[in-house]
Amino acid sequence: MLLGVRPASQMSRFLWHPVFALCALELCGCVAPPVSSAQRTAKAAAVSATTRVLRDSLQSILGRAERDSAFPGAYAIVGTHAATLAEDSVGHLDWGPSAVPNEHTLWDLASLTKVIGMTTAIMQLYEQGKVDLDAPLQRYIPEWRGPHKELVTVRQLITHTSGLPADKPYDRITHDPDSIAKLLFSTPLDTLPGVRMVYSDIGAYMLGRLVERLSGESLDQYVLNHVFTPLGMKETMYRPPASLKARIAPTEIDSVRGGKVWGVVHDERAYYLGGVSAHAGLFSSAYDLARFARMYLNGGELDGVDLSHRHPRQLDRVVGGSGPHERRVDGHPRSGGHRGGHDRRGHLALLGQPFRLRPGVAARHLPADRPVRADQAEEQEARIAQPGEQATGQLLVP
Repeated sequence: MLLGVRPASQMSRFLWHPVFALCALELCGCVAPPVSSAQRTAKAAAVSATTRVLRDSLQSILGRAERDSAFPGAYAIVGTHAATLAEDSVGHLDWGPSAVPNEHTLWDLASLTKVIGMTTAIMQLYEQGKVDLDAPLQRYIPEWRGPHKELVTVRQLITHTSGLPADKPYDRITHDPDSIAKLLFSTPLDTLPGVRMVYSDIGAYMLGRLVERLSGESLDQYVLNHVFTPLGMKETMYRPPASLKARIAPTEIDSVRGGKVWGVVHDERAYYLGGVSAHAGLFSSAYDLARFARMYLNGGELDGVDLSHRHPRQLDRVVGGSGPHERRVDGHPRSGGHRGGHDRRGHLALLGQPFRLRPGVAARHLPADRPVRADQAEEQEARIAQPGEQATGQLLVP
């Protein structure tokens, strides 16, 4: 993951899009007859060579980006369903004197919150028979009303085809948590559901409300109790305590919030909601996210813990595939990009973190991402996905 903040003297507001460069690969395997000692030695040598190439590639890519001042520091990790293959870090957490990134550095996950928290929760509730993906959201939240909202299904919210807009700058209207929640809840549809795909933070927010309604728990407590604690993800949380601030990478300079955004969620709507939302708000480390990726590649199991994702294609059933046939989102490519392969699964967050899972491939190399200034965010937003897909797409090409 990469993150940094430039001093206010260099620009009025600099938003560094951190890249959590994590790629988890399930290397092809099958039941094979017994092999000789020579064959085992040759196989071990091949694995060692692959690992060495990965490490060299990471060092080269991250070093080159650091020399280009793309970020003050970075951390990247590549692994399989069984173990980490390569990891590396460069630089520091900030442009000034600060800590060196490591596997326990805490990063604002931005929209990876949707994948790590919300999507996992929905998968669990689906497998428990508590939610029908093709049922209208109004079956579970009948007070969610408005023109054509009775047509919106849970699946359409998950796949960003609900007709809801991408987002609304409600934080410019009010900073009151209850008021922002009411505005998000009452947001009207832009189009009929199913007409087009628009990546929607508001749709994700509504899915968080669904998790709370079905489970009877707040969203942060649900994911803590049913996802993070069972998996031993002790470094993944909403609203990290002040005692952890020294380990947290800052994200930007925001004059509205008093300067450097450090230790609190970057996303403004999530921030004014109190730091907890299904669309943003989680913080985590490379160590924890590597465990999470291994859980998915192992069909929902890790260290004897079963999160009930019993079939490796369960994620596809819930969120759909991610092949090149998929539509672009308002002109933006899907997060996996054209190089990721037909069976890739992943996500690219606003802050730039590519998170990729792909069964059945070997590894190549992993480039890094670039920062984007907040005052240029609109014109550059369409280009955020390109370096993100490069960051893992080239690695995933068999």
